[in-house]
Amino acid sequence: MLRRSIWLYLLGLGLLFSPAVLAQENYPEHPDSVAKEGVPKGEVLGPFPFDSKVFPGTKRNYFVYVPKQYDAQKPACLMVTQDGLGMANQWRLPIVMDNLIHSGEMPVTIGLFIEHGIVPAPNDKAQPRFNRSYEYDSIGDRYARFLIDELLPEVKKKYNISDDPSDRAIGGASSGAICAFTVAWERPDQFRRVLSTIGTYVGLRGGDIYPTLIRKYENKPIRVFLQDGSNDLNIYAGDWWMANQDMLSALKFSGYEVQHVWGEGGHNGKQAAAILPDAMRWLWKDWPAKVEVPKGVKRQQNLVIEGEGWKLVSEGHRFTEGPCVNAKGEVFFSDGGAGKIYKVGLDGAVTTFLENSPGINGLMFGADGKLYGCQSGKKQIVRFDEAGKEEVLVDNAPCNDLCVMQNGLYYTDPDNKKIWWVGFDGTRKVVDEGITFANGIIASPDQTLLNVADTRGKFLYSYQIQADGSLAAKQTYGWLHEPDDQNDSGADGLTMDQEGRLYVATRVGIQIMDQLGRTNLILTKPQSSWIANVAFGGPEMNVLYVTAADKVYSRKLNTKGVLPWQAPITPPKPGL
Repeated sequence: MLRRSIWLYLLGLGLLFSPAVLAQENYPEHPDSVAKEGVPKGEVLGPFPFDSKVFPGTKRNYFVYVPKQYDAQKPACLMVTQDGLGMANQWRLPIVMDNLIHSGEMPVTIGLFIEHGIVPAPNDKAQPRFNRSYEYDSIGDRYARFLIDELLPEVKKKYNISDDPSDRAIGGASSGAICAFTVAWERPDQFRRVLSTIGTYVGLRGGDIYPTLIRKYENKPIRVFLQDGSNDLNIYAGDWWMANQDMLSALKFSGYEVQHVWGEGGHNGKQAAAILPDAMRWLWKDWPAKVEVPKGVKRQQNLVIEGEGWKLVSEGHRFTEGPCVNAKGEVFFSDGGAGKIYKVGLDGAVTTFLENSPGINGLMFGADGKLYGCQSGKKQIVRFDEAGKEEVLVDNAPCNDLCVMQNGLYYTDPDNKKIWWVGFDGTRKVVDEGITFANGIIASPDQTLLNVADTRGKFLYSYQIQADGSLAAKQTYGWLHEPDDQNDSGADGLTMDQEGRLYVATRVGIQIMDQLGRTNLILTKPQSSWIANVAFGGPEMNVLYVTAADKVYSRKLNTKGVLPWQAPITPPKPGL
């Protein structure tokens, strides 16, 4: 009791991490890190061996902490840590969990302590391949897939673990900390509570991008606790102390629920062990209340409307593409695999507009009220009247996507690395060559600039449109984010709003660029599959439609789209 009083007294005075104490890195032993008489003691079981397919050839062990209060008839919460039982014991995590579960300050929770993988050496004169940095420091969803799809199903064969992501926490130190954050960042549908100590948010494997991504992505439902000391590492990959402060700044900027404890310690677990019980209290506070997306957050663009998420419009297709809108605000999209075009009415009802159009993909209406489309199955550009009667505008035209203007149209020909201009009389000419895989194409609101996506690159190309339809001033203007495990952005369909913002369907989500070609905001994908195209629709032109493999989704935004076949709109001058 006296020891706890001293702890609280120091904490209240703000003297707990004073320079005199921290210089020697001697921290008061937290009373909840000590085994207590009368507190039921959980059991740590293991090691259990596990081989992974996500990380081929690796072998590892894991350990399971089972609290005394565990009841197999009731789903338990979950606490995962990296670096196995060694890290858990350094934090005194099993003892802390015993005490906090007993006091009711955290729920009944299974602990899963996982070692990193190694590929065993082939002989006694060789070293194993140590997978720690590869698994922990990499961004992307690899480790999340290993944990969620491989290891957890194995553990759940023995233990009743809750599937509610708010019932799951994950933590780690150093590289294990960035790993924990990455799992929650990639899969908030599975983990929403993150404990990060001396986190390695630096340039070992691209983790230094996180403060930027946190500021750009729309918010996710996660809660984060950060710890670090001012004498942490400062090496070739970056400054750990500054990186953790950048993480805190980004999380605060974006309105996340975040707590932190800073000290003057180095790259070790001493301070983390001293504060762990209070960190765990904060992490699990208000349970069983859910960890939700932060509310009341105002971002620079203010595009996201609180409570307006993705809504399913249509499903059961082979591969959806080419969303476009007519003058009424009705939305049309194609299913190239089935050779069909569908219409989404203003009442949301989905009907079949056309039954047989082989390989139909890119679509856009024209000022004449006709629907223009890239019929890739027959390598031609066609147009349909309101009754669905087809007319061939151009044949022998391998095409992917198009942009219909007032006096003609542009289309992309990725197989031949070309962009074409076509008049409404069928005359055509090549206006650019050389883009590796020219795909989505759209004109600016004032109809003076043309934007073209390169699926196999990380840039969007910008051109100035000339009076005769030719293009000038070609630049790799727009810079896109790429996933860690891919060498390209996967940029596909494009659309624009009245403010001159460009919406790009990419591997990582819908990247929204300002007029200067800078990604300001990233909307999370409605599902993990390929996002092929985007378009604004609805009677107010304020609903963004997205084609996502077998489905189509919509989402209301605080903006309005534009159509290049209508009168030009002058966007506001951008901030430089």
